Amino acid sequence: MTLSVSGEVEDYLRHLVVERGLSDNTVQAYRRDLRRYQEFLSSRGIASLAEVTRIDVEEFRRSLDQIGLAPASVTRCIVAVRNMHRFAVESDQAHSDVTAGVSPGTPSRRLPKALTMDQVEALLSAPDTSTVEGLRDAALLELLYGTGARVSEVCALDVDDIRPVLDTPDLGLRLIGKGDKERIVPIGSYAIKAVDAWLVRGRPVWAQSGNGDHALLLNTRGRRLSRQSAWAIIRRAGEAAGLDVDHLSPHSLRHSYATHLLDGGADVRVVQELLGHSSVTTTQIYTLVTADHLREVYRSSHPRAV
Repeated sequence: MTLSVSGEVEDYLRHLVVERGLSDNTVQAYRRDLRRYQEFLSSRGIASLAEVTRIDVEEFRRSLDQIGLAPASVTRCIVAVRNMHRFAVESDQAHSDVTAGVSPGTPSRRLPKALTMDQVEALLSAPDTSTVEGLRDAALLELLYGTGARVSEVCALDVDDIRPVLDTPDLGLRLIGKGDKERIVPIGSYAIKAVDAWLVRGRPVWAQSGNGDHALLLNTRGRRLSRQSAWAIIRRAGEAAGLDVDHLSPHSLRHSYATHLLDGGADVRVVQELLGHSSVTTTQIYTLVTADHLREVYRSSHPRAV
């Protein structure tokens, strides 16, 4: 039986979850992009992927440019479409891959914005640790910068994940990243001290008012801290530290973690493992940041640089 485009999209998304083991966030990104493609095909009266031609895909590509979608978003969307068509061929839902010759484009590569050491110090010092909220905020910020973890990884931590590390820091912190990939990362004394203070003086206060279960970080209702709330906490701390919050996000601390490690002489392969990148190519973008930093230092320090 031939599936409709909507059925084929759902079939592919199930494949991403069950067989590929992609994270919920990644699958939702695919869903948004493929919904846009599904609506485009519907407007052209196309009922299944087997009816799609290369011209249809190229027209879809042009329609994304016409509505002013960012180059990176266009690339991501076309990659999602190409992957789904490839899956349709492999699962005998289509006879040929009509997207094979359609280029997703090459978005301009934006270098990650890393904070300076002074900016990081100001940000991490911003929470008022005389309050329960400040203790929680300090634990969040120190964990993000001290481990280079994604905000979703930190928000997913349970108390039981951190207790062994508090007793024996050399064990490292176990994180579950994209695609449920596990990695162990070192955790520094500052993060350990901040988390310990939160567990002793802060968490018990809020844990009584909600159902946070075993979540490490809680909101004021005693429930697990969400990624959106973590974002707001970082922006609030940034404002208190006098930083440009328009370019501040949870990833800013992850970028800074990687850049500062490389500036300090860490090997890019080691940073790759710490960040949980599946390919070193993803990590190598940070080496460009470091190269720019080295050039700046050279030009400002060497007597014959200019």
